[in-house]
Amino acid sequence: MALTKVEKNDVVAEVSDLLKTSKMTVVAKYQGTTVKALQELRRQSRENGTKVKVVKNRLVIQALRATDALKDVEVSALEGMLLYAFNTEDEVAPAQILASFAKANPTIEFVGAISAEGKFLSADEVKALATLPSKSQLIAQVIATLLSPVHDVTNALSGNLHALLDGVEAKATA
Repeated sequence: MALTKVEKNDVVAEVSDLLKTSKMTVVAKYQGTTVKALQELRRQSRENGTKVKVVKNRLVIQALRATDALKDVEVSALEGMLLYAFNTEDEVAPAQILASFAKANPTIEFVGAISAEGKFLSADEVKALATLPSKSQLIAQVIATLLSPVHDVTNALSGNLHALLDGVEAKATA
């Protein structure tokens, strides 16, 4: 079903807003993926704040050109049946969700990504991003690293205290 000019303008405006607010927009081929699998991908992606859309590449290119920060993005790779994954909070989340989904559905294949700064990343760079821990995981790792010396000191002090109390108790009973 063909879109009217007004509908196309609405799609361009929506995609433009998503591109402006997204920290990272991952682009992937989906040819051969079933509709049911794409619905599952959308459901899974909503859980981590990622929005997956299938939009005509020509409309995405128009949206890129309409966005000042992204008007110089290389668009030669935007060919074929592509889906776009947007996330406003985490740069790594769209790559991770697509990478984990692609393990069960090998028809999903990375093409690249568009960063918030207007740089087009290659498929290999996106695959590398997908292996990084998420922002919340990184924060938890830093906190655990910072708390480790504190736990070591409290454990050492509590161990010495227990030894002292055991010694006092042994003297008291003798």
